[in-house]
Amino acid sequence: MQRYIARRLIILIPTLLGVSIVTFALIHLIPGDALDALIGTQYALTEAQAAALRSYFGIDKPLHEQYWVWLTSALQGDMGYSIRTGKPVLPQILAHYPLTLELTLLATVVAICIGLPIGMLSAVRTNSALDLFGRFFALLGLSLPNFWLGTLIILVLSLYFRWLPNTGGYVDFFEDPLTNLKQLIFPALTLGTAMAAAVMRMTRSAMLEVLGQDYVRTARSKGLSEWIVISGHSLRNALIPVITIVAIQMGYLLGGTVIVEEIFSLPGVGRLTLNAIYQRDYAMVQAAILFIAFNFVVINLLADVAYGFTNPTIRYKE
Repeated sequence: MQRYIARRLIILIPTLLGVSIVTFALIHLIPGDALDALIGTQYALTEAQAAALRSYFGIDKPLHEQYWVWLTSALQGDMGYSIRTGKPVLPQILAHYPLTLELTLLATVVAICIGLPIGMLSAVRTNSALDLFGRFFALLGLSLPNFWLGTLIILVLSLYFRWLPNTGGYVDFFEDPLTNLKQLIFPALTLGTAMAAAVMRMTRSAMLEVLGQDYVRTARSKGLSEWIVISGHSLRNALIPVITIVAIQMGYLLGGTVIVEEIFSLPGVGRLTLNAIYQRDYAMVQAAILFIAFNFVVINLLADVAYGFTNPTIRYKE
């Protein structure tokens, strides 16, 4: 197991390197640079002052030199300075990360609590009214865009319940846990709906396949209760693809909470990255996307490790 994890960690290096190259190239395809946007909106600088600032931030060099300087600095823990704030970008990302991580975890909990039971019952009661409801829920959940669902939640709460969701003044969990959960429950529901639909569909498909296996029929023939057969024999073996889809969805959520964070005015990594894109803050965008990619790969590694605990028959070659 240790050697397997070590190999997967080594694979992180070319993956993150490729992500950084692609991101760097795509960002610089945009006409102009961050200093052009800064000068055009806030300051009136002379050509000499603008040239001095470009030299200070290193954006006057050729692209390959800029990338090499950034890469060598990143390997030393320095991922650059924001051209907007003048501060290191990595501490800013880490300061916004707890909110995005908490929102992702809450959305995952919502998805599992909704999608897993519905998927199990839908598989056990195939073609029943419950199964039809489950499939309809999955179709609806996958069809509703996050931005529409989030806007609808705000609209309904505002008009009919006079309960306005958080629109600023975010409270950290460790400062006031109850207020923090109140602020994040509706964004978590917005993100968790589509994830719950995916979990439900995967759980149903996996359970249907497992329920037809010989060992399940043997367990029933021994006189075991239906609950033990389903929870102890069927569900555990059906969880492998479910863990996979949950890990993939969590990776997407860590980088895909941009719209929801913007709608609900949450200062997470997604909103930070969106603002950096608007402001052409290259260092911030580069570091944020690389950070999100790192989280995605680590989550998939944890999912691979979880396979062995879920199904002891799985063995990793040393």
